[in-house]
Amino acid sequence: MANEAEQQRLYRVRHSLAHVMAQAVVERYPQAKMGIGPPIDTGFYYDFDLGPDDDERPRSFTPEDIEQIERRMRQIIGQRYPFEYRELSAERARAQFTDQPYKLELIDAILAGGADEYGQERHGQEQENGAAPVLSTYRQSDFEDLCRGPHVEHTGQIPADAFTLMNVAGAYWRGDERKPMLQRIYGTAWLRKQDLRAHLQMLEEVKKRDHRRLGRDLELFAFDDEVGPGLPLWLPRGAVLIEELEKLAKEVEFAAGYDRVCTPHLAKEALFRRSGHLPYYAESMYPPMETEGLSYYVKPMNCPFHHKIFAERPRSYRDLPMRLAEYGTCYRYEQSGELYGLMRVRSIQQNDAHIYCSEEQFEEEFLAVVDMYLSYFALLGIDRYGMRLSTHHERGLGKKYVGDARLWRKTEEMVRRAMQRSGVPYEEVADEAAFYGPKIDVQVWSAAGREFSLATNQVDFAVPRRFDLAFVNRRDEEETPLCIHRAPLGSHERFIGFLIEHFAGSFPVWLAPEQVRVVPIGSDHHDAAGALAAALRKLGIRAQADLGAERMNRKIREAQLMKVPYMAVIGDREVADGTVALRTRSGSRETLARQAFIDRVQDRIATRSREL
Repeated sequence: MANEAEQQRLYRVRHSLAHVMAQAVVERYPQAKMGIGPPIDTGFYYDFDLGPDDDERPRSFTPEDIEQIERRMRQIIGQRYPFEYRELSAERARAQFTDQPYKLELIDAILAGGADEYGQERHGQEQENGAAPVLSTYRQSDFEDLCRGPHVEHTGQIPADAFTLMNVAGAYWRGDERKPMLQRIYGTAWLRKQDLRAHLQMLEEVKKRDHRRLGRDLELFAFDDEVGPGLPLWLPRGAVLIEELEKLAKEVEFAAGYDRVCTPHLAKEALFRRSGHLPYYAESMYPPMETEGLSYYVKPMNCPFHHKIFAERPRSYRDLPMRLAEYGTCYRYEQSGELYGLMRVRSIQQNDAHIYCSEEQFEEEFLAVVDMYLSYFALLGIDRYGMRLSTHHERGLGKKYVGDARLWRKTEEMVRRAMQRSGVPYEEVADEAAFYGPKIDVQVWSAAGREFSLATNQVDFAVPRRFDLAFVNRRDEEETPLCIHRAPLGSHERFIGFLIEHFAGSFPVWLAPEQVRVVPIGSDHHDAAGALAAALRKLGIRAQADLGAERMNRKIREAQLMKVPYMAVIGDREVADGTVALRTRSGSRETLARQAFIDRVQDRIATRSREL
């Protein structure tokens, strides 16, 4: 309970700091138009439109602005201003914010029902009971903002030494790229100074591990304007990562009884209308291609194709569970403002699969998928993880979700029971389900402490009915199967981005793009080095010899920068004795017989060990 109370206090502190920051900004820029300012997982932010400068160009915050705003925030905190709540009529609210167009838009959205002060869909108790929406504000000093709280009692309860402003970024108003671009100031806030210090240290470590920088430095992937945003080009070293993960997943799935299939990259519009992706998922799909009087879409998901494979012939209960797996590429039109390295792309590769089963088989199949996640986590040294059960909300039935309240409640309870049996920590989040059923979102934390949304495990009770999928049960009756959508490695783009940051580019030997760099001491040893590298490659070991003109120490340094696990140094003694002078990227050194070295490398690859 103490931790829960602390989290509630931290939420209030962060929420209050967003208002304090807005007050400081408006004092500095009285013409500023305010957007939204919510608390977030590590702090808070607020969006502003500062209007044009003297040259009629959009005004931007400067580093000096941020410094002065933060200084003013500490002064406001020191004044111990109380946060005062009041409710307003629609007329008074519009009068209060008459020169704040974004607030006026939010007021209209709230009054229309279902929106909160952040413009998000609202499921508060007053909406449940059919009561009229409430317009409320909080005031500190002479600053007042549209808000329903909660806040601390007064600004003096905000720890003045446990927050800092972080950066400024562009953000479309209400997340819509068709609307104005505002400036978003991010801040981080904690309850204690030491918590702030630990968070900033973690961010420094995350910066060192940034997959975008390491991806460039280690020559793993690239983006090109002529190819298009969000469409990664996998370079030879990065393609190794994809191939090794694909190999791993295929081995695991074969042992677990999956059958592999392949499906096209596009299909007629009718398929996606039948699946429900049109209209439920239309905003995330690329526009159609028109040919021969027909509309074709590139696929955002593999599931409609797998449903067709299931329906290809009559099925019996003896065929179930039926597990169809595919390594496929899907395409999703993510908004340009949301694209972020490999974490949010438009072309995604997945170890996707769909499990068709009866209700009686569901729990065992669902738990087997959870166990598969756990096996991957153990292999890759992911020791901090959690899962989130995303459920529907009945207000979204027929709009956001397929409309069968009874089946929603039934399948959510089935998933809930399975998660409780699994023993894996999880939390429930309302109104975040897939349109066709509840889902489990898998959250993992990297070695640097950064949280990632890795993958989903989804239960589908609706779409099999749309495709008339059926099997003959033991009672000789037709029954609709449940479908479990699962991709334990998520998209390879996001998963590799996570692994880059988790391992800081120092991948385990089995996953490393280059496993051995053979380094000759001098030019007289080039032939021996080339022969060793060729012998290693014949054994399936990714090795190359550095036969450049640089000195040996420079070559070793370059191999270390590329985070190659093993550097096998070859000189006169090694040639004569049949040995290698082994150096690892961790800095250890030893001399090994050539065969002993090969045996070690092969063992680390075969066992997928994380040890060197």
